[in-house]
Amino acid sequence: MKEIIFTGAGVAIVTPFTETGIHFKELGRMIDDQIANGTDAIVITGTTGESATMTDEEHRAAIKFAVDHVKGRVPVIAGTGSNETSYAVELTQYAEKVGADGALVVTPYYNKCTQNGLVRHYTMIADQSNIPLVLYDVPSRTGVSIKPETYAKLAKHPRIVAVKEANGDLSSILRLRHACGDELAVYSGNDDQILPILSLGGKGVISVLSNVAPRQTHDICRLYFDGKVQEAAKLQIELSDLIDALFCEVNPIPVKAAMRLLGYEAGPLRMPLTDPEPAHLEQIKAALKKHDLMK
Repeated sequence: MKEIIFTGAGVAIVTPFTETGIHFKELGRMIDDQIANGTDAIVITGTTGESATMTDEEHRAAIKFAVDHVKGRVPVIAGTGSNETSYAVELTQYAEKVGADGALVVTPYYNKCTQNGLVRHYTMIADQSNIPLVLYDVPSRTGVSIKPETYAKLAKHPRIVAVKEANGDLSSILRLRHACGDELAVYSGNDDQILPILSLGGKGVISVLSNVAPRQTHDICRLYFDGKVQEAAKLQIELSDLIDALFCEVNPIPVKAAMRLLGYEAGPLRMPLTDPEPAHLEQIKAALKKHDLMK
């Protein structure tokens, strides 16, 4: 079995922006609060971090800052995916150079490559870097999904170690587990499916929810791994309304608003993302208050 980068709850952390760039001081505060509340890994420059609207300079600076600020307290996984393979290679090599513990590599978006294209894309990235790769399957955003037989091929590569699975299809994840066994660790990419995926042998979650409820998200995993399955299920169910609120509009619109409501200087969303509709903002506020996260 390959070495697992982390077990438990990794936060897909938001990026606090100013009008001119990244608010690094506030990003450091967010990271510290996450670690203090039990988060098991920091996932920087992912979808929730608005990496798609970052400049190359910002993207690299955010990765380096996270690694330098965490200082080995928990693993740091850097989002380095792209729809252009050579650029994904470059970003992954950079993440390795500055000390990231792993790279999260989304399927190439817009191009809609074939399954053979996915194998070649990921193999090239893995061959040209020495950092563990976490594949990221999120077809609702990219227009392409990784099939179980493709996972089986990719799992043979020693540096392809895990997948963040956000296709929402538990039957597909069952077939993935059957195809790959323990050669590919599975993390839930959907906060409403943490426990179901753990029950299929998953190793944890890469979570949006953890931005606002890090202790609770960590505890779902901890309780499950401690054999307290009913308590883990109870907590997953109790948080369902908060999870719904955080996805009432496309991620990361709601969670960025929630972070501002919790007193973080999360700053603006990058266009073309816009602030949530008034009714959705009220939904977010109500959920935060119900769970005693906001007074």
